[in-house]
Amino acid sequence: MAESIETTQYLTFNLSDEVFAVDVGRVREILEITSITKVPQTPDFMRGVINLRGSVVPVIDLRLKFGMSETERTVNTCIIVVEVNMDGETIVLGSLADSVQEVIEMEPQQIEAAPHIGTHLNTDFIKGMGKHDSRFVMILDIDKIFSGAELEAVTGGQTV
Repeated sequence: MAESIETTQYLTFNLSDEVFAVDVGRVREILEITSITKVPQTPDFMRGVINLRGSVVPVIDLRLKFGMSETERTVNTCIIVVEVNMDGETIVLGSLADSVQEVIEMEPQQIEAAPHIGTHLNTDFIKGMGKHDSRFVMILDIDKIFSGAELEAVTGGQTV
């Protein structure tokens, strides 16, 4: 009997010149950039909220969260709507991306552990580094990008 190799599908997207990926199973949909309503007294990376078929969905700028420059609106800028688990609750978030690339499949042996970069930088949110078309793809652990306090600030305690 052949050994089954578990491949995972990832949605790849660009932030600046880097390629990131998130498990396709966590992606609800991809939206064209739309008007985002700013919410006062929220963290810088929280760009505001959008109305998604009657639901209020917070939109975050991963570039700002990762210490990059703010995402600029272009023809390719989009919002990736993802489901994040926090304390057993599912939170729906929109994440700005410079552009979405493609869905790729990766096997576990194509993914190396996330690099340890000293003690000052938290890289827990990087699940691993995948190799695809001779480039590295940073695979994100969507549940670990934000702390509980940050998600609370962004969502106002709302879960979906």
